[in-house]
Amino acid sequence: MKILIMGMGYVGITTGLLFAELGWQVTGLDTDTMKIHALMGGKLSFYEPGLDLLLKKHLESGNIHFTTSPEKGIRENDIIFICVGTPSDKDGSADLQAVRGAATSIGTYMNDYKIITVKSTVPIDTNRKLVEWITESQLQPQPFDVVSNPEFLREGSALYDSLNPDRIVIGSDSERAAQVIQSLYSSIHAPILLTNPRTAELIKYASNAYLATKISYVNELARLCESLEVNVTDVTKGMGMDQRIGPHFLKAGIGYGGSCFPKDSMALLYTAKEQQVELSILDRVVAVNNSQSTHFLTIWEQKIDGFSGKTVAILGISFKPNTDDLREAPALSIIQQLQHKGVHLRVHDPIAKLPQAFLSEKVQQFESIETTLQHCDAVILCSEWKDYREADWQQLRAHMKNYYIFDGRNTLNGKEMTKLGYAYFGIGYR
Repeated sequence: MKILIMGMGYVGITTGLLFAELGWQVTGLDTDTMKIHALMGGKLSFYEPGLDLLLKKHLESGNIHFTTSPEKGIRENDIIFICVGTPSDKDGSADLQAVRGAATSIGTYMNDYKIITVKSTVPIDTNRKLVEWITESQLQPQPFDVVSNPEFLREGSALYDSLNPDRIVIGSDSERAAQVIQSLYSSIHAPILLTNPRTAELIKYASNAYLATKISYVNELARLCESLEVNVTDVTKGMGMDQRIGPHFLKAGIGYGGSCFPKDSMALLYTAKEQQVELSILDRVVAVNNSQSTHFLTIWEQKIDGFSGKTVAILGISFKPNTDDLREAPALSIIQQLQHKGVHLRVHDPIAKLPQAFLSEKVQQFESIETTLQHCDAVILCSEWKDYREADWQQLRAHMKNYYIFDGRNTLNGKEMTKLGYAYFGIGYR
């Protein structure tokens, strides 16, 4: 069996390299010529630890190839994975233009039985619509089946997650197609859930919305801890010892971001609205996340006696460490809010680059932490990169004008920072 991956973004290239690593013949398809040429030269369009080495390995092994021709890719492969983007529309719904475009290409060029597998995160009943779109586009009738096989990758840990998944979900109305897709993962030891497409689609959204709920619950709890002068980290440590709760996603911070949680929460709310069902808890989850950075900026502004006219270092602009993804990153919201307050901003991130639209005389990005901190009144940590945890903060203090540390991820040890002479403030009274 030969596998075609449609869409060479984050999910597509990770999925393609997973199957190449498992020994399958893989073709990556994208209409972006520059992206394909870069991939053929062993270069990724994004940062993800380990994927660049795996790409070079399988270019050499011959297990992965790339093309910009939908006709060639569709005709020459048996199994087609749709891994195109599904961004949010203004109303919160998922934009399925790329999915429909993929379906049209498949219908136009398919020449034999194909199994079309949806890896993209899509709303409920998209698999059913896919059948309609492909059928409408066929020049002559060809048999095919559609399967839902959602991804559960964490940015920054995608390679590990793809090789060591918690579960593999396969949703199809065709037992034959489901078994074929299951066979692709035969060398991976993980629970496999066989279900129908609707259920598989909802599992993805429900999972991300639940994780977002845990984060927003703890972030809102941190506000109470701030008022009560209770350390939220101690509270969540005690909570996490309960096996029914567990320690994961209980770290307070300035809010979640990235390509999944914000988008998928909004899409699930949109689906609920369509069904005239109220998801009031998820509504609150989104509201807390949208206000979290503003809430703590207000508190921090009081601590520093106003941000106006100050010089502030922003450390970490990606939404989490080990990725260069800036989508819905809380750091960008903080930068924009501080710009309105007349703050001079000096920015650093080990990998991510601030978009050109953000840069100005008052917003500059620097290569080193030392240079970034020059003459700063305060530091705001927005991503918990290892570089910041392991930095020599005693030495860094010499570069600063004033010594405020606002730790938006509770990354540093507050007691140690205080001993070094910093005025340290975290999330939830640390």
